[in-house]
Order: sequence, then C-alpha cells, then structure tokens
Amino acid sequence: MNEHQTLDILQIMLNASIVVKGDLLLLVMASIASWGIILRKSLLFKKVFANNEEFYDSFQKASSMTELYDRCDNYDDSPYKRLFCAGFKEFNRLREANDGDLMKLRAHFVDFGMQGIERSLNATKIKVEEELGDSLTTLASIGSITPFVGLFGTVWGIIDSFASLSMGGATLETVAPGIAEALVATAIGLVAAIPAVWFYNKFGSRKAKTSESMIYFGEEFINELERIIAKKTHG
Repeated sequence: MNEHQTLDILQIMLNASIVVKGDLLLLVMASIASWGIILRKSLLFKKVFANNEEFYDSFQKASSMTELYDRCDNYDDSPYKRLFCAGFKEFNRLREANDGDLMKLRAHFVDFGMQGIERSLNATKIKVEEELGDSLTTLASIGSITPFVGLFGTVWGIIDSFASLSMGGATLETVAPGIAEALVATAIGLVAAIPAVWFYNKFGSRKAKTSESMIYFGEEFINELERIIAKKTHG
C-alpha cells in the first residue's frame, strides 16, 4: 500500500507541468541543502560541548595556567580553549611589557584593570559566535521561503487545471492529476520548511547556551589570573 502510494506521488511529479517541475526541483534542492546544514551543525555542536567539557576539566585540575597554556595544542579545538589561549596570550604580553615584574603588572591592573585581556576575550567570543551561527540564516531562509515556493506551485497547478477545464472537452477526471500535482508542491514545501525551522530554533538555543557559558568561563579565567597575581605579589 505505502509502496503504491509512493510510486503514485513520484508519477505525479514526473507528469507535472514544466513550471511545477521547476518548482518541485527548487524545493528538493532546498531540502537537501537544509539537511546538509542540519547534519553539519549537529556534529559541530556535539563536538563543541564535548571539547568544552574536556578543556574545562583540565582547566580546573591544572597545576598552573602556564603549564595549561603550554599544552594548549594538545587539546581539541573548543570555545573554552580559544578563550583561554587568547586571554593568557594577552596576559603574557602585558607581563613582558612590564619586564616580567609582577609588582609592575599588578600596578598596571590596578590602574587600568583587565581591559586588554577582556577585549581579547570578547573578540574571541564574537568570532566563535559568528562561526557557530554560520549558515543559520540560510536555514531560517529555507524555513520561511519554501512554503511560499510550494504554494506558488500549487496555485500555478490549480490555475492550469481549471484553465484546461474551462476550454471544454476536459472533465474533472482529466484535470484531477493537475490538481494533485499542485497539492504535492505544497506538501513538499512543508516537508522542506518544517525541519529547517525546528532545527534553526534548536541550534539558536545551543548557540545562546554556548555564548552564555563562554561569558562564565571568561569571568572564571579572569578571577584565576587575579588570584595568581595576588599570590605572587603577596607571597
């Protein structure tokens, strides 16, 4: 039964008018592009969460920030790793600019705060967010446009069918396939749109969650730097 229905739908698509065929082709291409983005983003966010967890565990257990920084290349890429490496690199630059003297460095932070390190963290965070959000606008566009593309195919098919009926000689039985192909266009438009919209919202939520966690990690990292400076200058 299901096999027969699938073959009927396929036959309807093959027998469709050239305009409706073009419409259906656009919808199929949009659906393929959508699922390509969905699969790629699913793997990306899975990797991001796993690598963040791994690096955070190492951050908590590290005997020193310098040791962790020296081993940065051993860790898989993650937002936390990139924040840490960017922030500690800027910290080292400031330390070198103050001749490696932690008292001078502490005085610098008293006068100017952690602005340089915070800017470095913020720039890295923005770059990561752009990468995580890459292709999401395409997914949103597919989700919002494909129903209308399908509707266009439906309207065109119905107009074409009733035009044939009005010319005389045609019966409802002969124009029914044209109406069927028109409705198939709407169905395929929805099939393309629904997953795109659902996953767009899902990935948007994951991106927001990652962005928020980067803020917390950045603050924890700065607190750790302040503890290091306080310990060295008062030790």
